[in-house]
Amino acid sequence: MQKPGGKVYLIGAGPGAADLITVRGARLLAQAEVVLHDALVTPEMLALCPQAVKISVGKRSGQRSAAQSQISQQILECAQHYSLVVRLKGGDPMLFGRADEELTAMEQAGIEYAIVPGITTAVAAAASACQPLTKRGIARSVAFFTSSTAPGETSDTRIPECDTLIQYMGGKEAALTAQRLLASGYQPDLPVVVIENCSRPNERILRLQLKELEDGLSDREGPVLVMIGEAMRSRFGQT
Repeated sequence: MQKPGGKVYLIGAGPGAADLITVRGARLLAQAEVVLHDALVTPEMLALCPQAVKISVGKRSGQRSAAQSQISQQILECAQHYSLVVRLKGGDPMLFGRADEELTAMEQAGIEYAIVPGITTAVAAAASACQPLTKRGIARSVAFFTSSTAPGETSDTRIPECDTLIQYMGGKEAALTAQRLLASGYQPDLPVVVIENCSRPNERILRLQLKELEDGLSDREGPVLVMIGEAMRSRFGQT
């Protein structure tokens, strides 16, 4: 039985740089009739779909943005009016991308969809900093986590037990993470790498120790990723 409306593609835009989107993602953008995109999607990325109607459904931490229910409703409405709809998300849509709510809404409405993965920021950040997330004999496990919550939710204070810790949306929460790790016995000199605006022209990389992270991160305007663990210990003598 033919499903109603057009087809929706959830596409990962990657960490920011337009040339880090997948070939499949770029091809679908060039064919899209309408693109609903996150706030962090760059103008260079949107230049890949000049023919499409562009709708910002921006979600930025700490800033007023469209409620997830409103975004899901917009996707459903676009699917009723266009044959090829793209929901363009930063990073990978299946990791901290609120994809579950959007997929559920489409499934309940009988809308056909497909998912195109993107390069998640942790992988791009490791490449930018030339710091592998795993290292033989030192780091065999990696955990991605975030302390960010939806409005009305209680902050999740749990921190995974893993060799390499990657905190997404870590700008404001990084100091508290450091305090909890130190209180649980982590070494004060444990290496930390902070990546701001990963893969973009204004990317910044900061190397410090866990005891310094406890003081917090100041002067950070863009999205921040925090990488913690012995695998982050520099091989080149940077400080």
